[in-house]
Amino acid sequence: MTTGSSNPQPRQSPVEVSSSPILRAVLKWGGIVMGALAVLGAVIGYLVDGPNGLWSALVGIVLGGVFLGITAGSILIANRWFGTDLYVPIFFAIVLGGWIIKFVIFLVVILVLKEQPWVNPVIMFLAIVFGVLGSLVVDALVLLRMRLPYVSDVKLPGDDDDEEEIADEEAESSKRNDT
Repeated sequence: MTTGSSNPQPRQSPVEVSSSPILRAVLKWGGIVMGALAVLGAVIGYLVDGPNGLWSALVGIVLGGVFLGITAGSILIANRWFGTDLYVPIFFAIVLGGWIIKFVIFLVVILVLKEQPWVNPVIMFLAIVFGVLGSLVVDALVLLRMRLPYVSDVKLPGDDDDEEEIADEEAESSKRNDT
């Protein structure tokens, strides 16, 4: 008996993977923290270098927020295939694709913005660092506060699909005992 199907399509009624609530919390709190950092960075950037500092800080914080969102979002998307036979390769393909997309976005943003006259490279660098640190703090706090069982996402005897098989086996057993 196989536990999944060979159909690589996401399930119509998805099984809730135990990491999904954690990742949704990371996206929610990451958005809140990135919004607060964007406001703080914009104010500090404006005070340090006027409009150029403001825009440099915003670009750096948005870049950090996009990286956070791509990581958590790609895992949430990949979890839609949980329970299928192709879950593991699809999961790693989507997550690796997200990492490649982050790398390409980073390179494109840096190469495009490096020669722009309105970019203050120090403010943008510090904003990227604080954005990444903010996302790390969010990840750590969410993981520390959320509860994830030691054993999760497993199928135990007596679960829904096994009940029919057990009933069939018991019926066959009682027929043999009756004869």
